[in-house]
Amino acid sequence: MSTSAVLDQAAAAAAQWMEQDGCQVPAHFGSGTAAIPAALPAALEDEYWALKESAGLMDLSHRGKLLVRGKDAPRFLHGMVTNEVKAMQPGQGNYAFLLDVHGHIQADARILRLDADSYFVDCDRARADALRQTLEKYIIADDVEVVDQTTTLACLAIEGPCSLEVLRGAIGFEPPHLLPLEHLEVPELNLRLARASISGEFGYWLWGAAEQLAEAWTKGAKTGAALGARPVGWLAAEICRIEAGLPRYGADMNDKTLPQETGQLHALSYTKGCYLGQEIVERIRTRGHVNRQLVGLLFEGRQDVPPGAELRAGEQTVGTVTSAAYSYGLRRTIALGMVRRESADAGTLLSVVGSAAAGLPAAGLEAEVASLPFFYPMARSAML
Repeated sequence: MSTSAVLDQAAAAAAQWMEQDGCQVPAHFGSGTAAIPAALPAALEDEYWALKESAGLMDLSHRGKLLVRGKDAPRFLHGMVTNEVKAMQPGQGNYAFLLDVHGHIQADARILRLDADSYFVDCDRARADALRQTLEKYIIADDVEVVDQTTTLACLAIEGPCSLEVLRGAIGFEPPHLLPLEHLEVPELNLRLARASISGEFGYWLWGAAEQLAEAWTKGAKTGAALGARPVGWLAAEICRIEAGLPRYGADMNDKTLPQETGQLHALSYTKGCYLGQEIVERIRTRGHVNRQLVGLLFEGRQDVPPGAELRAGEQTVGTVTSAAYSYGLRRTIALGMVRRESADAGTLLSVVGSAAAGLPAAGLEAEVASLPFFYPMARSAML
């Protein structure tokens, strides 16, 4: 099972580990166990606030990484995903879905154009093989090659409002202003830098050799210490992701999900022409809506809400919980859920029903549907 490439090299602060997408990733940096929420240390809250008010350093080396290259790569990839590819210039990037012929999501990815004939594709590790196999399946007489770089490239993320300052310390200079998913080479360090985020906070990602990124981690951590920056694990990033309303494949969307159900409409181009699953996407646009959508859910206090629990309006099942976490900013449990359209308006009250084994009471918990992203106005200092 894979481990954390940058942390292995950096010998960073001891992490508590968990399995995610077939990899060992840092759950948090502190004592306690990731499996027992009540036992999670105060360090988890510190990691959360680092992402909100300073910066967090995260090793994302476990993520899937593909290189798509060849003379026909622009035309080929353009016809495979939901967003614009051919019109992107080198240094630009976007977020896109890969669909099946029925319009269901098979993977989501960040696509960066490297040069005239090559693209870098970042995706969840669990979908990397499926994405590669699907692309290769449709290569007929095209001059296109798909190279899996998952194990050869490491990835360091620096996210949070002070991430630029920490990045400056990590790489030794301040990069030019970048829009989301714009990127550039740092040839003197043999790295690629992009404006990107997994938590929903402002941030940057670096790809390169683990040894090089371990050095950047060490320098960035030293610079960031005075700002309150710290190493951040999976659990704190997940809280922020849920607050931002960003769906994760395998949790909030799967191979039965339609793109418009996720609310990520920036992943769709309606002017690019034909691509795999495009007919269904266009049919939904013409119809004007989907029958269910991803929504936020608010609970009172701290609750254990298991993904997969039913959401009911009266006696009718109208959806399921997909992700849940306790938000230190909202001081309550929040969740994402896939809910039928008629029950998806903000302010709608639903009950959450699960098995006794899941820890839910027989009467269920009450959840209030909330607009995404979740919003709270208070800083940590105001809560103390």
